[in-house]
Amino acid sequence: MAVILGIDPGSRRTGYGLINAFGSRLEYVDHGCIQLPVEALPERLKLIFDGISGIIHQHCPQMVAVEQVFMAKNPGSALKLGQARGAAITAAVNCNLPIAEYSARQIKQAVVGSGAAGKEQVQHMVRVLLGLKQTPQEDSADALATAICHAHSQQSLIRMSGATSVRRRRLR
Repeated sequence: MAVILGIDPGSRRTGYGLINAFGSRLEYVDHGCIQLPVEALPERLKLIFDGISGIIHQHCPQMVAVEQVFMAKNPGSALKLGQARGAAITAAVNCNLPIAEYSARQIKQAVVGSGAAGKEQVQHMVRVLLGLKQTPQEDSADALATAICHAHSQQSLIRMSGATSVRRRRLR
């Protein structure tokens, strides 16, 4: 069993999602959003760092998966997104957790089967794959999808290596 924390970073709202991965079987743990007030960017980055740190201490994940920055039309938005990612990654690294990064296309491919899938398709498939009663909010669904993508990637690596199982432990 591995608890995976998926993060969908944002400078206004950072989504998170946690799953347990038992081989190819996935189990929902928790999800939500860190809502960021309209404060100066340094204060928002601190809230992201503190929020992710709190989630890590509460749920004790063994690994973290983060969505990579895409190049937006607005360079300022891309820079803010990169800084939000940095705050989230720093919180995980501060807890000695391994970080995996995936592009939006890789995440959509792993969850929906198409790298060009829309947000609604991702939300629907996350609900179906994790057996949720309600469709998660967009940022939370993206974070759960990132965790699912990582679980699938890990399972593929295990199959390719010919191993029958992997033993994991948390670094302190």
